[in-house]
Order: sequence, then structure tokens, then C-alpha cells
Amino acid sequence: MYRLSLRSAEHVRNYTIRAVERSGWEVTCEEDRTLRRRDHYQDWHRVERALALFEREVSALTAAGWRVASDDASR
Repeated sequence: MYRLSLRSAEHVRNYTIRAVERSGWEVTCEEDRTLRRRDHYQDWHRVERALALFEREVSALTAAGWRVASDDASR
């Protein structure tokens, strides 16, 4: 549903939002293969807020020189 990877030198961040069968959505963020965030939501409005947070963070990181490693973002 939403997947984006950013890279800066040897650092990588992965942002993912995916539908989980019968239980809503899973929101995750990994940094250098370490899980920073994993949340499960049943309320779509919380997913929208998480997506907005990801988009703000990605914008700040790209402004600081991070590059999109893969962009499979779709809504």
C-alpha cells in the first residue's frame, strides 16, 4: 500500500504501511535494520496521520541530503 526507502551513505530507512487481513493496517519504520516503529490500527484516520508523519519526515530527510532508494508509494 505504501513503501518507501531512503538512503544516506550507509544508513537506510524503510517506511511501510500495509493492510493486514481482517485487523486493519500495520505501520512500520525501520532504520538500519532496526525496528523503530510498529503499530496496528483499525481506524483509517490514524493511518492517515501516520502517513502524514512519514511524509513530513521523508521531506525533512531529503532536504538534508537523503535519497530515495526505492519508491513504491501508492495510495
